[in-house]
Amino acid sequence: MKEHIEKIKDKFSLTREEIEMVMQQIMSGEASKNEVAEFLLALRAKGPTIDEITGAAKIMRKFVVGIETHHRTVLDTCGTGGDKKNTFNISTTAAFVVAGAGVPVAKHGNRSVSSKCGSADVLEAAGINLKIGEQYAGECLDDVGIVFLFAQMHHPSMKYVAPVRKELGVETIFNILGPLTNPAKATHQIMGVYKRDYVEPLANVLKNLGLKKAVVVHGNDGLDEITTTDKTFIAEYNGKEVISYDIDPEEIGISRSKLRDLEGGDLKENLKIFETILDGERGPKRDIVLINAAYALYIADKAKSINEGLSLARESIDSGKARKKLEDLKNFTERIPLVNKGNLN
Repeated sequence: MKEHIEKIKDKFSLTREEIEMVMQQIMSGEASKNEVAEFLLALRAKGPTIDEITGAAKIMRKFVVGIETHHRTVLDTCGTGGDKKNTFNISTTAAFVVAGAGVPVAKHGNRSVSSKCGSADVLEAAGINLKIGEQYAGECLDDVGIVFLFAQMHHPSMKYVAPVRKELGVETIFNILGPLTNPAKATHQIMGVYKRDYVEPLANVLKNLGLKKAVVVHGNDGLDEITTTDKTFIAEYNGKEVISYDIDPEEIGISRSKLRDLEGGDLKENLKIFETILDGERGPKRDIVLINAAYALYIADKAKSINEGLSLARESIDSGKARKKLEDLKNFTERIPLVNKGNLN
């Protein structure tokens, strides 16, 4: 471990095998807190490579409490968070729109990172039992077509890292590893990131990790979503190669908005926004959900184009199917006894 830390400090990158050895020690609890802190800070200063992120994610995936599903296509809309824009829960709302359009969704998420409430917070407030445990989560995905995978229930080995991350108080590689380690082994993903520099590398990482298709996105306004206030930089893994491009919402018939139109509030306000969008309220908040859901439907091969994805997303909301997914998820999880594995956040 020491020699690998020194190598990183000297601004040399680790091979995939070397980073896997380091991560194995960290996730198994063999590394000391000081070693974990040194490693995280050194890697942060150097900047992780595609191979380093891939290797780290592969080992973290080994330690995940996974779930089984019969679905051949499973989509995740989990992003990094951390854009500090205080928007409402865009990707969480989009997840229900996508599920309402018929794509199975395993929404991986946690409590708040940078916003006033994270996906876990708003879904809990909506009446979802977050702690159903892996034995019921797979059944939920199969029966309902959407499941929320509460990160702290599925990553017990993070208990070795969480105190160090909290003490350091800065972004580390673990901020990007979470969305790369879906417990349902998502086959398709739309992943928002808080730094433009991560867009292309993480699309290549998702390719390396064996996803069928994926898009990684970052708005020019700083959003870790496909934005409607400006252009969005996108790296798309289409199953063969990674291609990068910018999209303008107006080019696909979505009006531009102001960032203030997309802001959320406290938990009560964010829950209201989430539910009113699913109930069909129109406006800029619905528009940004539509464009993100459209891209998710496109990348999951449900739509042949973004315009078709937009039509499917609108129909999912306006027919009541998206809202029904929320009610079905609530009803399923209410029947399951709460499983308490402690706070591993």
